[in-house]
Amino acid sequence: MKTKTTFTKKSDVIKQWHLIDAKDQNLGRICTKIAVLLIGKHKVSYTPSLDCGDFVIVVNAELVQVASQKLKGKIYSSHSGYPGGYKEKSLETMLKEHPERVIQLAVKRMLPQNRLGKALLKKLKIYKGPEHDHIAQKPVLITL
Repeated sequence: MKTKTTFTKKSDVIKQWHLIDAKDQNLGRICTKIAVLLIGKHKVSYTPSLDCGDFVIVVNAELVQVASQKLKGKIYSSHSGYPGGYKEKSLETMLKEHPERVIQLAVKRMLPQNRLGKALLKKLKIYKGPEHDHIAQKPVLITL
């Protein structure tokens, strides 16, 4: 008896909206949960080459928890491409200035590094405070 493997089609994918409150949550643990939801690995119909994932809204990004050693030890670096264009920022200053970028960069590095990964990252919406603009989508609150 032969069994056939079925692959999900783009038209069969049903996308949902999830709301995650980052208040007093560990940065790494919350980002892995977000990455799983974006990729769609929590669904039975997961296909690696297809965008099966859901939309994710993260609120209270400024209240995320990080180990005290990482606040000064973890460095975010960038280079503009010009001589002398190398810049470094610690995790502590990044959390004060742009807490949503910290979560976005952590999730981005957990996603595939290709066109699909860029498309998945566009489905992530991060907000500093408790308010968000996606009430009409009726997101489901996820507790971690």
